[in-house]
This record gives sequence, C-alpha cells and structure tokens, in this order.
Amino acid sequence: MFVKVCGLTTEEQIDWAVELGYSAIGVMVTTKSKRYRTPEQARALADHARGRITTFAVALEASEVAEVADAFDVVQLYQWADLPNLAFCSSNPPAPEQTSEYFFYDASAGSGVFAEFPDWVRAQPGKVVLAGGLDPDNVADVIARHRPFGVDVSSSVETAPGVKSRDLMRRFKAATDADEVLE
Repeated sequence: MFVKVCGLTTEEQIDWAVELGYSAIGVMVTTKSKRYRTPEQARALADHARGRITTFAVALEASEVAEVADAFDVVQLYQWADLPNLAFCSSNPPAPEQTSEYFFYDASAGSGVFAEFPDWVRAQPGKVVLAGGLDPDNVADVIARHRPFGVDVSSSVETAPGVKSRDLMRRFKAATDADEVLE
C-alpha cells in the first residue's frame, strides 16, 4: 500500500518516514499552509530525501511550485495543470481530459477534518489516494471499505502544526499494514 505523510518540515521527520517505511513525503510550498517551507527550505528537504523516498511538492496551483518543481519527484496541486508528474487533488471526479500520475481525493482541502468518502471514488481509475482526516484509528477501516491505491496523512500525526510525532507516524503506518487491514 502506498502511504504518504505530508507537511514535513524537518530532515528528522524525513528520516522517520524512511525508517518507518512510508512510500512518500510531502513538503508544503504554498504560503497558505501552516507547514509552509520557503523555496530554499523545500529544496533542502528534497535534497535530504533524494534517493531514499518519493518526494511531493504540495501547493494549490502550479505557479506556487515553479521555483522548486524540478527538485521533487511529483507535484501535487489542488488546481489541475498539464504536468507530466502531477498528483491532482480534488473533492470532485477529474474530467476525462484531466489525466495525472495520481488522483488524491481530499474533501477536507488540507484541513484534516474527516468526512466519509463517496462511492464514486472506488470506481476512479488509476492511482487513487485518499486524504483528509485519516488517523491511526480510522485508516484501516477506510482502506478495507474503499481499497484505494494509497492513503495520505498530515495533521493527525502531529502534536502541533508542522510538528510531527514519530510515535503517531509509527501508529498510522502500522494501521495501514496490508496484512492487518485484509483480516
């Protein structure tokens, strides 16, 4: 199962994600985020992660990632853009012409508030990743019911905005273990 932890702000948090077996990390490059990293900070984090874990630069629109897109493996946007390495985020199904490497269903728009996932998400083709309010206590049930390609977490593995907890990250990752979820 693909498991991404988003909103990382330090090299130590990247090290934890690698140690715990996460598939990818996300760095916020939109100034609207409490977890915002400047272009210089974002590049440094991408450099630290390179070759160890897949990196996502996360923003609302393409203009916000222009300075750093080349440093990351994937660009995750909430407004569709025609990019080869796009992860498109929306609470609505993408139009047929809106193709992307990943489709993130996130009705919370980064707020971390859980809402039940709609049935149409199960029928979406491609790499569908569920996000929004997932935590160590609800993620296994969500995976069992919806069978997504992956899941994404941020605020529920924090003690404060941008301050990740290694223990909460460990608990979330353990809850996504395929053997446990399929039982």
